[in-house]
Amino acid sequence: MTSADLVLPPTDQQTPPAALLRAPGDQGLDTALSDMQLLLDQHGYVIAVYPAGIAPAHERRLHTIRSVLESDRIALLKVDLPPLGVAVLVRQLRQLSVCDFSAGVVASAARLLSHYIHAGALLNSVTRLDRVPVGLKAHAKSWMPGTQFGVLANPSPQLIRIGQGELTGPEFATHLIVAKGQLQSDWVTSTVAPAWQVQAVHEVAPLSDSPGWWGTSKMIEFAAFLPDISVIYQLVSSVRREVCTWCGNELIGDRCGLCSAPLKPPENQSNGSGVLNQGTPMGHGS
Repeated sequence: MTSADLVLPPTDQQTPPAALLRAPGDQGLDTALSDMQLLLDQHGYVIAVYPAGIAPAHERRLHTIRSVLESDRIALLKVDLPPLGVAVLVRQLRQLSVCDFSAGVVASAARLLSHYIHAGALLNSVTRLDRVPVGLKAHAKSWMPGTQFGVLANPSPQLIRIGQGELTGPEFATHLIVAKGQLQSDWVTSTVAPAWQVQAVHEVAPLSDSPGWWGTSKMIEFAAFLPDISVIYQLVSSVRREVCTWCGNELIGDRCGLCSAPLKPPENQSNGSGVLNQGTPMGHGS
């Protein structure tokens, strides 16, 4: 991980910790290379997950390390999810890493699992929100005192004015994780959680990158996710595995998680998603 607060507490004793890949301003290149080599020596592979909004210099550092070490054993996964969604995905990949999947399958599972994370926020303003489409009417209403908005960024964008409509949630069993910023409201726990029929609600500290992502510090971030590693395992197992023609590692979906090469030939591509019903995989069609 590229930020310590994106590492959520483990859900069980088997979930391994995550290593922090520091920014250039916090660590010299030689030290970063030594740390990465140590991780490779200890674990064989490194799956580096970082948010799409990371500082360009930090992203360049990751690619420089991979290039210098000339290693297809380093996966660089750029994830376009809100911060709390990234943190949830990282924890799920940590859970998968101790299962009997190869590193290539774990790395390429990130794209699959992202589809099952419903990440959103309650905001007091959308005037600076540029990650989700916002209409002119919503922009105008955000200047009105007391107006609040419910926003879903993933898996598909949604925006409602509180009191006028509901956010469409998952159609399978989930837990809800909540990070309260500088906004006082029980809307997420009293309205979203019951409407989505979540099985449990967990609270964590606010994430440092969240105000920048959502355009305001007056917000409450939340994410619904698959909590059961056995369900996640079944979901990943249900997708046909392929062998990357470039690096030779296993993958699921249409792109190698380790070297990013697309799956060839196209006619052999498998669908990269599954369908869940009450937490139980029913297939893997899109």
